[in-house]
This record gives sequence, structure tokens and C-alpha cells, in this order.
Amino acid sequence: MKKHSWFLSVVFTMSSFAPPSSVEGWGVFARVKFTSTFFKELNEYFLVPAFDKRITSLAGSEIILKGYYIPFDLPKNQLIISKNPYSACFFCGGAGPESVAEVVLISKAPKLKVDQVITIKGKLKLNDKDVNHLNFILIEAEIVN
Repeated sequence: MKKHSWFLSVVFTMSSFAPPSSVEGWGVFARVKFTSTFFKELNEYFLVPAFDKRITSLAGSEIILKGYYIPFDLPKNQLIISKNPYSACFFCGGAGPESVAEVVLISKAPKLKVDQVITIKGKLKLNDKDVNHLNFILIEAEIVN
């Protein structure tokens, strides 16, 4: 019995020093509320997120997203990932802005096919001001599958 209690105490002690696990992002993004806002300088409406304390506390944290590669003409170290396939993604009018993320990789993106399923890990950056970028951005990111 003493052997088992010693083993359990070592396991519990080691687990308390384990690094925090990554957060699955799509579920977090889905809780964000958006408001249609008119941008006079662009003469157009955009959906603007209202980030609450729960999501702002995750800014800078490691997030994991598993989704579909969406092709865009971006710098070689950037890409767009969607919770939904291309035919049902945000850009085709089939989903909301919470279903896409901009990704800035630490290195050049590999050659990917439309709708290729990939898993991305990176630090969350929130954007509620710049309409030239998505609301959810993963920086210092890497493809992990």
C-alpha cells in the first residue's frame, strides 16, 4: 500500500507542474456576440465583435483550431482556416465571423489543398477594430498535423 501512495503523490505533484493545455478555439469563438456596425469611411456595414472578459483573458494564450484550409492571396506565412468547408464558410455567406480565423505561421505555409483539414496551434490575438483583418488571429502559429 505504501508503494501505491508514494506513486500517487509523485504523479499528483508532477501534474501540478504540467504546462497549461491549449484551448480549443471554435467553442470559445462561438460565444462571441457581434453587432452590425456602419463604417462611414468605407460606406459599408461590418460585424464587430464584443469581446467579454472571458475571451479577452485568453488573448495571448495558446489556442488550437482544427478546420478547413480556405485559399486566399496572402503572404507565404499566412493562411485562413475555417470551421466549415469552403462551400459553407463565412466568405460564401454560409457561416458567421466566429467560424474563421487568420493564421500567421512562424514559417512559410506548406502547399495545401482547398478544404484540406489541418490543425493549427498558436497564440490568440483579438481584433475588433481593423476591418482588413479577421476578428480572431493566431500568431506565432504552426500546423501540428
